[in-house]
Amino acid sequence: MKEYPADEASREEVAIRSSGDVVKARQTVRVLAQQAGLSLVNQTKLVTAASELGRNTLIYGGGGTADAVIVRDMARVGVRVSFSDTGPGIPDIEQALTDGWTSGSGMGLGLSGARRLVDEFELDSAPGAGTTVTVLKWAR
Repeated sequence: MKEYPADEASREEVAIRSSGDVVKARQTVRVLAQQAGLSLVNQTKLVTAASELGRNTLIYGGGGTADAVIVRDMARVGVRVSFSDTGPGIPDIEQALTDGWTSGSGMGLGLSGARRLVDEFELDSAPGAGTTVTVLKWAR
């Protein structure tokens, strides 16, 4: 994912250790999306993606962090959110991004669904090295 200038004053980091923290991360993302001027539909898409990714961070990664910030690219404004954990990692990223594939008891739509809801998506993971998923949604 291209690096965009971040509004550091808007940066919020949320530790994800419980389901309540996933809710807090989701609320933080919604506030930043509102501040960035995302439409209600795009706010909902980004918050839904954040909810899925936060839940994955907790369940599959054993907890971690969500780092959210408003970014700019010339005239565009958006919100970038990174979810990082030090869990077991994802051995087959291509498979993990396939609709319907799950390593647990879910519906298998978390990663692939989150990818469809945002404008930019990046997944970095390796077995034993944890996972970082970064998403970005632009205001229209």
